[in-house]
Amino acid sequence: MNREGARAEDLCADLMRAAGLKLVERNWRCRLGEIDIIAEDRGGTLVFAEVRMRSPGNFGGAAESVTAAKRARIIAAARLYLTRRPEAICRFDVFLIDGPPRHVQWIRNAFGE
Repeated sequence: MNREGARAEDLCADLMRAAGLKLVERNWRCRLGEIDIIAEDRGGTLVFAEVRMRSPGNFGGAAESVTAAKRARIIAAARLYLTRRPEAICRFDVFLIDGPPRHVQWIRNAFGE
């Protein structure tokens, strides 16, 4: 990951902490893919967060980069992670960062899973 991508993930992790979530994992990798941030909210729900960043003119905005294939890889990786905690309730959040200037949009339960 490049420096700009790491800063974007740091920013999103800070936003999650400020909202009361506890960070569990960062950049969790498995054979099916990677999950940028895994956190737990106050109610115990696991939050699998994807951070997408785009600069103007780079193949559309951040939202367009969350393709059906990307979504499928994140869900597959999350299912594998959940084998550790089969009783867990989860949701999928997406952070969209466009700019400069940076504009962050946090979409909770983005996949409606």
